[in-house]
Amino acid sequence: MSVIVVFAQAPAEGLGWLSRKLLGVTLTSAEWVLWVLVCLSVLSLAVMLERTVYFARNRLPDSETLALRLARGELEAVRVAVQGKKGMEAAVIREGLASSPQGAATVEQVIASTLARERPQYERFLSFLGTLGNNAPFIGLFGTVLGIIKAFNDLGEMNAKGGAMQQTVMAGISEALVATAVGLAVAIPAVVAFNIFNRQLKTLTSRAHALGHALVGNLRAEVR
Repeated sequence: MSVIVVFAQAPAEGLGWLSRKLLGVTLTSAEWVLWVLVCLSVLSLAVMLERTVYFARNRLPDSETLALRLARGELEAVRVAVQGKKGMEAAVIREGLASSPQGAATVEQVIASTLARERPQYERFLSFLGTLGNNAPFIGLFGTVLGIIKAFNDLGEMNAKGGAMQQTVMAGISEALVATAVGLAVAIPAVVAFNIFNRQLKTLTSRAHALGHALVGNLRAEVR
């Protein structure tokens, strides 16, 4: 403890020019870091809500049944069933059925093109959640470091001794650690949401592939 106190009480005049300039910058309040984290948290919640609504509206709840009907050759019934429906699965069915007169090979190419076109719509904003989940703890840690620097600098400028000195250091450090806690509180939901949406996207993509394979399989069976 005495070593820390001596360091904290070292005069700023003994520092180099660059060190004094950087110290002057870091001694500003770290509260702006908390505001940054709060803003990022609000954006994260907005993205989660928007993606939840988007995934719920752009999916076919009966895709397994439609895949069986495509395999049995009920193409017209499936075409009617997906009218007005949105999402990757419905787009695969519509585009595949529209190109079915041109043969199975063409349908396969159309389905691959449709999947490549639709997938980015589901991936929208997911990179934001992933980036936030990875970096929010570091932003909070940065705020903690700024707070600790300020706490020790304030300690070096005051004449407190004994219990008062210890109270000053502990109060400053505890306040600084709030930034790390807030950073973790922002990062954890973002990581969870990122993983959930990625899992849902993989499921939707698998279902779309299954629908496409069912249609292509039926077209090839008819050729035989």
